[in-house]
Amino acid sequence: MDLPFDGAISTYFEKEAPGWVRKAIEDGKKRDILTDDFPYDRWMKKDDYEDRMKALQVELVKFQRWVEATGQRVVIVFEGRDTAGKSGAIKRVRENLNPRGARIVALQKPTEREATQWYFQRYIAHMPAAGEIALLDRSWYNRGVVEHVFGFCTPAQRAHFFDQLPGFEQALVNDGIRVIKLWFNVGRPEQLRRMLERERHVLKQWKLSSIDVKGLAKWDAYTEAIGETFARSNFAYAPWTVIRGDDKYRARLAAVQQILLNFDYAGKTPEALGAIDTSIMGGVELWPQG
Repeated sequence: MDLPFDGAISTYFEKEAPGWVRKAIEDGKKRDILTDDFPYDRWMKKDDYEDRMKALQVELVKFQRWVEATGQRVVIVFEGRDTAGKSGAIKRVRENLNPRGARIVALQKPTEREATQWYFQRYIAHMPAAGEIALLDRSWYNRGVVEHVFGFCTPAQRAHFFDQLPGFEQALVNDGIRVIKLWFNVGRPEQLRRMLERERHVLKQWKLSSIDVKGLAKWDAYTEAIGETFARSNFAYAPWTVIRGDDKYRARLAAVQQILLNFDYAGKTPEALGAIDTSIMGGVELWPQG
């Protein structure tokens, strides 16, 4: 089977990855946690996960009905490291909701025309109307992290972004839009293990991009950029929630919990939400790890 990007991920694993990362992957079994300071050794049991997710998805349906009935406008930003579980979490949030009122927004690279517009302009077109939920699979925070790490924006453009960011998000909130920001993190060995799995799985290869491949060698640069972004964007009116994603099951549950905890929707069943695992989900104090 031909591997995408000529097997660049396997080559990185064999020749460039730090020795401790390779050893963690080689020694770890499928459901083992590879990050030393993660609070669990293995993923949670699938049956326990499915039972809890089912109850949470019932709550999500109630939540959407309330959003529609009351004309709420909700934006949920899903950001994080590559392979940290953003797309999987979005899928579980969205799969039982009415797609007419819960839209996934996953924008492509800006067109030449969009590149000349105000940076936030193309995102504004996707903000929700009354009764809608917008699920952003990455967002304007590309400028703070990915664009910066790869040199796709100048330092002046990034500085301008951070100068305008507080006013932009404050304007959304002042206009009645609820902004929930979720950051998914994953440890370095687990990220590479998931990349290797995607490289070798014909049904998952589409998830890989040249940016993903090149980003493997930029772990420290990403870490620095993410830390800077948190320092300049953790606003009281739109704070970050950090979710540790080495166990995808726990991360997905935490994401749904955090969304639901932000709203007093009709028919809410608090016991269905369950207790918050503060070792998996919290504020920016959970950063950095992995």
